[in-house]
Amino acid sequence: MPPEYPHDELLIRGTEINYLFICPTKLWYFAKGITMEQESEWVDLGKFLHERRYGSEEKEVQIGSIKIDFIRRGNIIEVHEVKKSKSMEKAHEMQALYYLYYLKQHGIKAKAVLHYPQLRETKEVTLEGREKEVEGTIREVERIKSLSRPPEPAKTKKCKKCAYYELCWV
Repeated sequence: MPPEYPHDELLIRGTEINYLFICPTKLWYFAKGITMEQESEWVDLGKFLHERRYGSEEKEVQIGSIKIDFIRRGNIIEVHEVKKSKSMEKAHEMQALYYLYYLKQHGIKAKAVLHYPQLRETKEVTLEGREKEVEGTIREVERIKSLSRPPEPAKTKKCKKCAYYELCWV
């Protein structure tokens, strides 16, 4: 059984958790500081939706190594993430779970809400019973980040919309 993850060393960004489920090659490039998102029209669209739909919220809340789209405070802290579509739902859910795990390690109980404004849908995410899954995900992100070379890309239909397409396939 792997040792429990050392909580005082949570330096992984939520985006890295998300990228693990989208593409390990993309995760590796991103973790090495090779960022291509600034040139992606899909990323611009996501930012536009976020700004337009949730204009009054305090956005891009930075807590340690994580940056949350926005937070609402009440009886319990609500972490909100805005996503363009549900096509990467597992990646979105794991990113939200990581935020909840991170906050819990710092003594903050929270729940997460994923927003899909174009679909007019939300999905609530809780950490209950999923901490081991998050810890395994953290270990896998660290393993990929420690590689000396990027993992071989696997061509899928999502590659065409990826900001890193040219690095992998051109």
